[in-house]
Amino acid sequence: MRSYAKSIALYERTKAHLAGGVSSNVRYASTPVPLFFERGEGARLHDVDGNVHIDYVLGNGPAILGHAPKPVIDAVARSLAEGQVFAGQHPRETELAERLNRLLPSAEVVRFATSGTEAVLMAMRLARAFTGRVKIIKCEGHYHGWSDQAFISTKPSLNEAGPADAPVPVAGSPGMAPSVLEDTVVAGWNDLAALRRAFDLHPRQIAAVIMEPVMVNGGAILPHEGYLAGVAELCRAEGALFICDEVITGFRVGLGGAQARFGAKADLSIYAKAVAAGFPLALVAGRRDVMDTLLDRGVMHGGTYNGNVQSMAAALAALDELERDGGALYRLMEQRGSRLMQGLSSLGARHKLPVLVQGFPTIFQTFFSRAAPPRNYRESMACDRDTALAFHRALQEEGIRVNQRTTWFLSAAHDDAIIDETLAAADRAMARLVQH
Repeated sequence: MRSYAKSIALYERTKAHLAGGVSSNVRYASTPVPLFFERGEGARLHDVDGNVHIDYVLGNGPAILGHAPKPVIDAVARSLAEGQVFAGQHPRETELAERLNRLLPSAEVVRFATSGTEAVLMAMRLARAFTGRVKIIKCEGHYHGWSDQAFISTKPSLNEAGPADAPVPVAGSPGMAPSVLEDTVVAGWNDLAALRRAFDLHPRQIAAVIMEPVMVNGGAILPHEGYLAGVAELCRAEGALFICDEVITGFRVGLGGAQARFGAKADLSIYAKAVAAGFPLALVAGRRDVMDTLLDRGVMHGGTYNGNVQSMAAALAALDELERDGGALYRLMEQRGSRLMQGLSSLGARHKLPVLVQGFPTIFQTFFSRAAPPRNYRESMACDRDTALAFHRALQEEGIRVNQRTTWFLSAAHDDAIIDETLAAADRAMARLVQH
């Protein structure tokens, strides 16, 4: 058994001075306590107890090039002597905006922010200002940050969620203003009929529909064929905007994100995480006429750290690597991730475990279920979460780090040797499950 004595001691010490002992509640989901890490190198993390982990969490997705990628670190190091924040513009912002306009299907113009939560709030405000409407439809099981306006029906219990054909908005946290629920309409995902019903119940009141193009936070579930295009068409017909939250899928499933993969185009899109390979950067990209409300109608968006020098330098360097040789890194990641997915499926069959593996090669999830692969939040909730958690713990003991949902993020640093090592460890972890 691995020792975590130093992490446990540091956690107890930290709780005396840092609220809850962590800087994000998401970090509670670690065993035996939130672990403390000293450094990351490529595909590996080193914790304070000397344990080495092959990391498939990757900071919850940003580290698309692995930890401390040299081209990005070098670019940021060169930028440090130039300053950090100016309360003014600098040329890297222009260069990055031009590149993003070229790469992203929905980007006529962009605006930079620092976190995905901020960018979601900006997109919602833009939609309400542009349409003159208030209500926003969001999909059950989708995560759009922790703000009052967005943290609704993200992970509701099925007792609270109401009937599948008419979900009830459920606040995700104590302390949220009850009034935000009045402005939010919840619909089941991957179901155009459900979306039409939501519009019909609130005629000419819907400002926007917001969704993840792939339900990553609910299980790396892909949209049905034509679903995203159908959402865009329905929004146009109803005079609402389509907001695509590509915080996770953007720059992870390809340079053009999920919209390029599925041939869809949103009115507004949100990106973060992988765009700067681990440095804090988010953005809203979208139609010029909608984005121009920031200037023409005085829609407020601010932020001291927006467009800071180091994040701009990191993003430009990351895009240099991701675009190199016509996106060769993506082809490598697709090959290696596909081999990992297929290997995990084969191991499940060998150990007679009901393992489902679904998603993209660069981000996928392992479920335990004898039913068909889940298509939405409620079906994902029906999978065996206790076995998934046991698998997470068994993998950790074998030196493989995934989150407690058993979501796997792949990076360019996960080479063939690391995939081999991972599959050997997963074989041992599944054997543990069978034995217990």
